[in-house]
Amino acid sequence: MKTEQILSDINLIHFKPADLPGELLVEPPFMPQEEIWEFVQHHFSCRELYLQAFNKESSPIYLLDSSILRKKADEFKNAFINNLPETSFYYAVKSNNHPQVANTLLESGFGLDVSSGVELELALGLNATDIIFSGPGKTDQELTLAVEHADRVIILIDSFGELERLKKITESLDREIRAGIRLNNNPHGLWRKFGILPEELSAFWRKAREASNVKLEGIQFHSSWNLDPEKQISFIKKLGSIIQTLPDNFRSEISFIDIGGGYWPPQGEWLQEEGTEAGKIRGLLGYPKTFGKRYRLAATPIDNFAEKLAEAIQKHIFSRISCRICFEPGRWICNDAMHLIFSVVDKKMDDLVITDAGTNSVGWERYEVDYFPVLNLSRPALTEKPCQIVGSLCTPHDLWGDSYWGGDIQPGDILMIPTQGAYTYSLRQNFIKPLPKVVTL
Repeated sequence: MKTEQILSDINLIHFKPADLPGELLVEPPFMPQEEIWEFVQHHFSCRELYLQAFNKESSPIYLLDSSILRKKADEFKNAFINNLPETSFYYAVKSNNHPQVANTLLESGFGLDVSSGVELELALGLNATDIIFSGPGKTDQELTLAVEHADRVIILIDSFGELERLKKITESLDREIRAGIRLNNNPHGLWRKFGILPEELSAFWRKAREASNVKLEGIQFHSSWNLDPEKQISFIKKLGSIIQTLPDNFRSEISFIDIGGGYWPPQGEWLQEEGTEAGKIRGLLGYPKTFGKRYRLAATPIDNFAEKLAEAIQKHIFSRISCRICFEPGRWICNDAMHLIFSVVDKKMDDLVITDAGTNSVGWERYEVDYFPVLNLSRPALTEKPCQIVGSLCTPHDLWGDSYWGGDIQPGDILMIPTQGAYTYSLRQNFIKPLPKVVTL
């Protein structure tokens, strides 16, 4: 039962925790304190490097470390190459759309996964030669751009209507385009916007045969927030059963299956108390927040992830067809490669400081639910102290954290939030204050 369902059915004013379903009050595992210490200590050990980079630009900055991108790219590729005979890897540009991030991944042997005309133009401008164009609602202008660069682009078609429009565009340009079809693996709620239903695959293939310039070569699906491979394994099993029912000539034309992205970084998901189901209930009931409560949802290591996915693919896919397996990692690759560094502008109380960076730098109120240590690079110490760290935007939701790591905190101090590379820079907003500049190591 979901928290939102419970809250819509009851008047919380008349309820106490004992009155609520027990599963809502079950907390995820606490985050081991030694793991936080190791994380903080590692980044404090790089303090001089960070400060040198910070001094190259005025505060605040995004700090991009391309060496981490290359390391992560190699780790991800090797995990799957060691378990599958033929693979391709595409960096999901939406996770961090800075051109140097995409360019570094190209240099590491990745293709690019784009989901808009803007991202496609970025990929083409970087001279990418292996691009997959995914996403719903592609405009005629975007489809035309892809067809004009058909030697470099594979379109993942999202619907019957998109297929029909692509057919007309390829005919008008007299060009062929390679394509795949996205299957919807979660037809409920907000995820129903993506792809076609698996049960429609045969009908889609028959319709695609009427479009002589559209060469349907593959199948794609995607699930997000994959702390473990279970959602993907479940759909791979279903997909294998569907492939078994396809006509022989369709099966023989499938040259790739793209199993998408959504792989979670190895450290797992770190949460504030408010980010848990139980914490939401306690907050709405007016219970005070407990300082220092951190939670972690564990993520499966990528080597184990690859082994389990490969086992499912061998059993359910390769027993029916032979094809290339494609991956679209984003968050897993870029998360650790970008950090935020900014300065304390004002100390209003002993437990309240204002910084020169606002959360328009990341585009959403992330730190109200997610936990990331705020490190005081000016006064490093392996001690976490309570203090509300907020930005300078004219909104109360401009929060960086409720604590910092350091010996003290004063105006002029330089603060850092490590590992902010995924779904932050791409979501930044031109809202009230200037955005940080990017400095590269």
